[in-house]
Amino acid sequence: MSLSQQQGILDPESLLGEGGFGCVFKGWINESGTTPVRAGTGLTVAVKTLNHDGLQGHKEWLAEVNFLGDLLHPNLVKLIGYCIEDDQRMLVYEFMPRGSLENHLFRRSLPLPWSIRMKIALGAAKGLAFLHEEAERPVIYRDFKTSNILLDADYNAKLSDFGLAKDGPEGDKTHVSTRVMGTYGYAAPEYVMTGHLTSKSDVYSFGVVLLEMLTGRRSMDKTRPNGEHNLVEWARPCLGERKKFYRIIDPRLEGRFSIRGSQKAAQLAARCLTRDPKARPLMSEVVEALKPLPNLIDMACSSSYFQAMQAERTGINPNTRNGVKMQTGVVWKNGQPNQSPSMPNGPHASPYNYNYPHRSPKPMIKQPER
Repeated sequence: MSLSQQQGILDPESLLGEGGFGCVFKGWINESGTTPVRAGTGLTVAVKTLNHDGLQGHKEWLAEVNFLGDLLHPNLVKLIGYCIEDDQRMLVYEFMPRGSLENHLFRRSLPLPWSIRMKIALGAAKGLAFLHEEAERPVIYRDFKTSNILLDADYNAKLSDFGLAKDGPEGDKTHVSTRVMGTYGYAAPEYVMTGHLTSKSDVYSFGVVLLEMLTGRRSMDKTRPNGEHNLVEWARPCLGERKKFYRIIDPRLEGRFSIRGSQKAAQLAARCLTRDPKARPLMSEVVEALKPLPNLIDMACSSSYFQAMQAERTGINPNTRNGVKMQTGVVWKNGQPNQSPSMPNGPHASPYNYNYPHRSPKPMIKQPER
């Protein structure tokens, strides 16, 4: 497709977003993918245009073409075409109507349901597992984060933006040495410290994103109180303890999450985030661990333990509603509830007030070659 044809796709009023590469527009082409057509007809696509003043340039554009041009998988965004003329660069992708996971987690008023979160986690994990273990040559994604996970109409997750991707180590090599790039809050600590990149670096990043889906918090958020800026450091002590874990799960879910599923997801996140890269699971193991989670229906809001814990935190007696005592069989002693098999079902108001910033974490500063 020529530059003039690609420019004909663009609708200036259909700007979808802007990233390190440049602006992304919504456009339309014919079914064969060769000619632009009138808006609202044909195949809907996303067109990424290179901004020469942006954080990424020709090298990243070329990496995107090389990787997505060769790799085909249901959980990778499909590259339909590209253009290179003089200093102009464009990429044409399949259109993902539900946008990014980042928007749904942090910028939408309605929270993503628990089952959808786990479906997205599973799809993204399948994408990484393909890159690491199934592709003809292993690929390290290097920039796994919520803004790079795009969603189709059915909330199927697809990985996008391969500008920072690298070929994995070959032969007897255990890692790839490269300058440190990526996004603060997602990059594995050993990669940041040494520049040694492995597939386990992606596994760590997956653990961060899974933790974001569990808690509803960003990986880095300086608007929060001291000690809570870094999500991993704040949440890590709570992942292995049920009572503490319930206190960090996304309050916007209001108890509508699976008890077993959340515990298994927390344990999986802890494994992915372990400081020893060799102890982290393979992404194929992550996929197997996630497969049953979207379908678990043992909702926490129906749990007497969860209800009692919520009441203890908020100081609200679950035996009363609007000042009227409820007959639930719960015995209160010294202002605290004793655990009982029968407590009122239904969500309770969250004790937390969350402020969601409107900016993504900043990309990491490029370091000199090591």
